[in-house]
Formats: sequence, C-alpha cells, structure tokens
Amino acid sequence: MITVNPDGKIMVRRCLVTLRPFRLFVLGIGFFTLCFLMTSLGGQFSARRLGDSPFTIRTEVMGGPESRGVLRKMSDLLELMVKRMDALARLENSSELHRAGGDLHFPADRMPPGAGLMERIQAIAQNVSDIAVKVDQILRHGLLLHSKVSEGRRDQCEAPSDPKFPDCSGKVEWMRARWTSDPCYAFFGVDGTECSFLIYLSEVEWFCPPLPWRNQTAAQRAPKPLPKVQAVFRSNLSHLLDLMGGGKESLIFMKKRTKRLMAQWALAARRLAQKLGATQRDQKQILVHIGFLTEESGDVFSPRVLKGGPLGEMVQWADILTALYVLGHGLRVTVSLKELQSNLGVPPGRGSCPLTMPLPFDLIYTDYHGLQQMKQHMGLSFKKYRCRIRVIDTFGTEPAYNHEEYATLHGYRTNWGYWNLNPKQFMTMFPHTPDNSFMGFVSEELNETEKRLIKGGKASNMAVVYGKEASIWKLQGKEKFLGILNKYMEIHGTVYYESQRPPEVPAFVKNHGLLPQPEFQQLLRKAKLFIGFGFPYEGPAPLEAIANGCIFLQSRFSPPHSSLNHEFFRGKPTSREVFSQHPYAENFIGKPHVWTVDYNNSEEFEAAIKAIMRTQVDPYLPYEYTCEGMLERIHAYIQHQDFCIAPGPALPEAHAPQSPFVLAPNATHLEWARNTSLAPGSWPPAHALRAWLAVPGRACTDTCLDHGLICEPSFFPFLNSQDAFLKLQVPCDSTESEMNHLYPAFAQPGQECYLQKEPLLFSCAGSNTKYRRLCPCRDFRKGQVALCQGCL
Repeated sequence: MITVNPDGKIMVRRCLVTLRPFRLFVLGIGFFTLCFLMTSLGGQFSARRLGDSPFTIRTEVMGGPESRGVLRKMSDLLELMVKRMDALARLENSSELHRAGGDLHFPADRMPPGAGLMERIQAIAQNVSDIAVKVDQILRHGLLLHSKVSEGRRDQCEAPSDPKFPDCSGKVEWMRARWTSDPCYAFFGVDGTECSFLIYLSEVEWFCPPLPWRNQTAAQRAPKPLPKVQAVFRSNLSHLLDLMGGGKESLIFMKKRTKRLMAQWALAARRLAQKLGATQRDQKQILVHIGFLTEESGDVFSPRVLKGGPLGEMVQWADILTALYVLGHGLRVTVSLKELQSNLGVPPGRGSCPLTMPLPFDLIYTDYHGLQQMKQHMGLSFKKYRCRIRVIDTFGTEPAYNHEEYATLHGYRTNWGYWNLNPKQFMTMFPHTPDNSFMGFVSEELNETEKRLIKGGKASNMAVVYGKEASIWKLQGKEKFLGILNKYMEIHGTVYYESQRPPEVPAFVKNHGLLPQPEFQQLLRKAKLFIGFGFPYEGPAPLEAIANGCIFLQSRFSPPHSSLNHEFFRGKPTSREVFSQHPYAENFIGKPHVWTVDYNNSEEFEAAIKAIMRTQVDPYLPYEYTCEGMLERIHAYIQHQDFCIAPGPALPEAHAPQSPFVLAPNATHLEWARNTSLAPGSWPPAHALRAWLAVPGRACTDTCLDHGLICEPSFFPFLNSQDAFLKLQVPCDSTESEMNHLYPAFAQPGQECYLQKEPLLFSCAGSNTKYRRLCPCRDFRKGQVALCQGCL
C-alpha cells in the first residue's frame, strides 16, 4: 500500500498556487534573456575558435562598442526585472496571506518559492554585471594590441617583388577580388586584409615568399613520417570484405567474387613469397576510390548488375583490391565523394584550396570519374600529388591525348584525356597499349583434376553465345551465320529477361536467362564453343571460356573499328584500331584456342565451325591472368614505378666519350653496350633495350611486335639523341627538336632527323608514312608481357 506525506501534498499545492501564469511568463522572459546573453557571449568568444585565422586578430572580436553596449543593456534589463518581480512577489504574498488567514505557516527551513528564486536572479544579474566589466577590459586591451600590431606590420604586408616568386603580386590581386568566392579561404584564415592574403599565399599555397615576422618553425611544421613497416603477404581476406562495404549490388558482386577466389589468392601468395625470397617490401598506404560507383557520377553500373549489364569493370576492381590487400599493403576503400573528401583532408568549400594536411597515402588507385572528382576538390594539392595516382583505364590513353597543350593544338582533345600524367600512370585491362601499364584481372585457375573432368564432360556440339543483354542480339545479319552454326551445334544463350523471352533471341536458341557466376562456369565447362557477336569489346568472359576448355570464335573487323568509324570508340583518348572483338585473344593466345574469321563470308565461317568440331583443346589460362601473375605484376609496379622523381634518365650527350649503344652484329638494330654502366634508377633496366628503325607508316607498337618484342616507352629518353641515328647509320642532314608524338623519327625525303622536345609525348603508338620512327623495344617474361626478363 502506498502512503503519501501530507506535507508533500501541501507543498505541491502551494507551489502551484505561488507560480501563477503571469509570474511564469516573467520568469520565462528572464530565462530567455539569460540564454540570449550567454549565446551572445559565446558567439563573441567563439570568433577566436581554432578553426579560424591563426594569422591575424579578427575584426569581429574588435567590435568593442557594440559588444560592451549589448552587455550593459542586458545587465540593466535584468536589474529592472528583478525590482519589478520583487514588488510583485510582495504584493501577491500579502494577498495570499490575507486569503489564507491563520491556516498558513512556513517552517523555518522552507521559505516561499518566490523568495529563493528572487535571490538567484539577483545573483545572476550581479554576475552579468561583473562579466560585462571584465569583457570591457579585454576588448579595450585587444583594441590597443591590435592597433600596435597593425602599425608595426602595415609596411610588411605588401606584395614583395621577388624574382623567385614572379606570380606573387598577381595572386594577391586575385585574392583581393575573389577571396570570398570560396569559403575555404576563410577556413584558412583569409579575412580580406593584405597580411592574411600574403600569409595564405606563402604558407598554405606557395606563390609568395615566407614573411620574415612569421614563426616559420610553426608554419612549416609537418608531421613526422611514420616508421617504415615491411609488407607481409595475407591469406585471410575477412578484413578486406569489411573494407569493401556494402549497400550496392556492384559491391555485393565484387565481394562474392573475392570470396569465391579466396583459396586461389592464398595459394598464389605462397608461391610468390617463395619466388621473391627475402626481398624487402615496404608497406604502402593506399587509397582506392572507385569513382564510377559514386552517386555523383551516376553509378549506372549497380542497377544493371542483376540485369545483364557489363561486369568487366567490377571484376577488375575486385581483383585489384584483393591483390593490393594480399600483397600486405594498408588499404582504404571509398565509393562516395564524402568519404573521398574525408580521407584526403579536403577543406570546407568549393575545392579551390589545397588539402588541410599532407596526403596520408603513398598511392591512389581510381578511375577517370574519381580523377575528375579529385581535381575538383583538391585545389593545388592535385598538381602536387597527382604523381601518386594510378588510373584504371580499360581502353587506354595514348600520349597524344594525354598532353593538354598538344591535344588541343592537334585535334586530340577528348572528354577523357588531357591530364598531363605520365602515360604509365594509366592502367589497362589488357596489354594493348604499351604506353600505359597493364593492370589486368584474374580468371579462375583449374587444377589438373578439374581439367581432366572437364575434358571428359565436354559436349562436342554445344555452343554458348557471348553476351547477356538483348541488345547484343540485334546485330544485323546474325540470322545468316547463326543458321549455319545451328546446323552443327546446339546454341545456348544467357540473355537477361524479366517475364517474357527477349524477341531478339531466335527460337532455336536455348536461353538460360542471366546465370550466377558459378552456374555460368558450369555451362562453359560443358560447351565446346564460345562465340562472340562482335560486342562487347575486350571483356573477361572469353578468357574465362578458354580457361574452362572452350574454343573462342570471334569476328574479324574489316575495316578495323576505331574512333574514326565506330560510335563506341568515339571520344575515347586513343587512336587504336581494333581488328577483332578481342585483340588480346587473337594476338597473344591464337589458335587452336581462338579462331578469328569473317562472319560475312559464309564459306569461311562454315569451314571454321567444321574445323573447330574436329579440334580438341585443353583448358588454358595465360599466366598473367592467374592470381599469381597479377600479384607478381602489381608487386613489380609498386616496387619500381615512381613517377614523383625527376623525369627519365639523362639524355646521352652528343660529345660523350663513349656511346651507350652498339650496332647489333647483323646491323639491323641497336643494343645497350655491355661495357657501359646502366642508368641508375632506370626500370626496366637499360640492358633490356633493343632499338629498331621502323619502316615508313609503321608504329613502334607494331614494329617491336614484328620482332617478337614489346615497345618500352621508358627507353625513349636514351634514344632521343643524334648519337642513336648515327649508330644506326642514318644520314641526318639536319637535326631539330619539336613537340610531336611521333618523334624521335627520321623524315624522308629530306634526310631530316627529329628529336622529342616534350617527355610526356614519347609514344609507342602513332604512325605516318612520312616518318621512320626510332623505336625502343625490350624482351618480356613468358606469359607476362608487362615485365622484362630482368624486371622482377
């Protein structure tokens, strides 16, 4: 049973009687005034918060007369309210005493509620008055100090005329007119004064010399670099799956792929660790920003993952993430602009200012979308740190498109080029552009038992069509060659559909719909033939089919497809001509695994089908597309590629006492002289160099392939001299240096030799019937065209 103290009831009743509506209203006004006072004081003092200018005293704090006036008025207001509430309290207490008569009494330790409240308000009013006096003293002292500092530095805050900083005065003029255009300037302390302009331009940016009266040790203090940690191979990928995040179908697809290949990655790590032995590998801090998955770029891929959309990019990104993690490097993954800004240290604003801290990453892997986002938000820091960026670029970027000035002047400018990066910073899906680095991806590798089971379970008359979207089946003329194929083989498709069979797929094709990757692999293991319709270009599926024991049949393009005649390539930063749907499969694998024929020639097509049915092949996967091959390649890049050092080795001098080249015994090409020291820091090592003079109209890419070699653009600086032409016995009547992506070259007629003036324009790609190009070639490891014999 609950008992109630009668004194408690009386007290509650008396409090409710005492706190009448009018008195509550007056107390509310007093409380609101007090809150407003504290907010005003807090706002005044927060003007000196840490995020604001450390360079100068803010003018907002110096608004002394206004601040003191506000404090005085609020103090007077509180005193007036206290007097009126005191009178009201006395009046109401006397009336209540009259009404209550002799029944009302107060214990000695229980005063009327109004009395205690009045004492507290009086105390607050006194405190406010004291605060007003102290703030007044602080503001007077600040004004006096500010006037002395301003007088002492006024003559020191003029733009200096220092020849080492020729842009300083122009930048100060720009800041005067535009410093309010981006909030980031105020974040770094710019407040419209000359001193703040000069401090910003000398300490945040680097257009002006340091000011002598600044504390340079404090301004230039940088965080100490973290101690180097050795990278250790990883086999447990659980943490990587957490880093990849979720919420998008594309990320879910990537995580499933990583899980499925986990055992193969672990085995590959053990093999590579044995191959490298005691090689020391520094752990790198790496940011991976997948720009095409951000909402800001539209993320057109995620909604199409479950509808047969292209998966090649997601396959590659999943494998890149896994390879970097397995190699033992520190990894951070972002798929949103907000995450990117947070990890980079982007200041608040519109992206005009540098980062708030030194870049905490040794390397950044991104795509063209991410590259654009970084340029928009990193300010001048983008130019400073862009040498650390690696751009995943499926179809490649040729030097003529990459150099902004040259591309603009000579008609090579596209929506995707003109970044002025080292062309090797672009990393492709297949090794079709030696000017770029070959990144690649992996296909599932079979063990010997699985290979035997596949060979025994193959259907001799089963074909699977390459392509999951119905639009691929709209190819004109497909009925003709599909009719021929249907005479010899049962045709299967994996075309996505929701409720009704796609009308583009002929009735004699058995369509399985969109299959999960494991089920698609099982279909390939039964099939004899994997046939392409000409699109999509250079995807991972043909390699997966060949790895599962299929023969890949594709169309030969005549004329070859390029940006000049095909909409798909238009706007891409490459002039490459594609002679088939999958040039890598045609050139680096070939028969019996890959057949390339003219689909418009019915006799040639039918003859190929008959020959394929008689041909037996084993499952085959090039080493460079295994987990170990990809780990080996990325390890070599991380160890040896450094685009932040001075460009290229020194050019051989014309008057050098000893040439680094010798003419080969058969007098066809140049080789690096054995008794010549190697160029320090050169990678690939200079002894791998073989230099050939191309025939007119032949690109260096093709010239090197003609000799069983790979064009190596990093060797161009060695050949960019008159000495190289002399050693090849080329008669140069004159020698000139110009910006041209075809140089160094020999022009006929005229006997003129041309050298390259701009290192970023050294290019394996490109040809002209006027020139015989001087081409640097190298050997390569079997099954690993990205690396020379001595590159690992």
